[in-house]
Amino acid sequence: MTELGPVAWPPAPIRTERLVLREPEARDRAAVIELLASPEVGTYLGGPRPRDELERAMPGAPSRRPGLFIVDLDGAMIGQITLTRDTGHLRQAAGKAELGYLFLPKAWGCGYASEACAAALDWFADALPGEPVVLATQTANVRSMRLAAKLGFIEVERFEDYGAEQWFGVRSSVTPSD
Repeated sequence: MTELGPVAWPPAPIRTERLVLREPEARDRAAVIELLASPEVGTYLGGPRPRDELERAMPGAPSRRPGLFIVDLDGAMIGQITLTRDTGHLRQAAGKAELGYLFLPKAWGCGYASEACAAALDWFADALPGEPVVLATQTANVRSMRLAAKLGFIEVERFEDYGAEQWFGVRSSVTPSD
């Protein structure tokens, strides 16, 4: 199950200072293919997917599904964020909401990922108050590790999977009371 539960989907577009988080549209197709075929993006994800395979698999608009946000800068897609539940790829994430993010290399180093992920996490905290969110990334992915810390994820464990050391963290939307 990748549904988020009792959340109305899609939400109204989420606007930040510079970005809009929205559902995929037909105009995003080329950028989604570029994202998934990028050697830089695929470095910590098992490698890029072949462009011709992506072209065949996505004949029209990118698929819409609950929890998938396109990150839009000035009318163009620069990345995507997912908030999904139990995709089955990690036992640690079973039944929990998991944050994922991919950004085009041209958008790296500008603070867009931090801005967009923080907005998506705020939306999630409002939609499902008190529910924690988990995140997994390779420890070798220094940018992703920095982003996880900036977003408030706390390390729960490290483990070997997919041929590399993985970092698994959790972010609670509940502020502990003393």
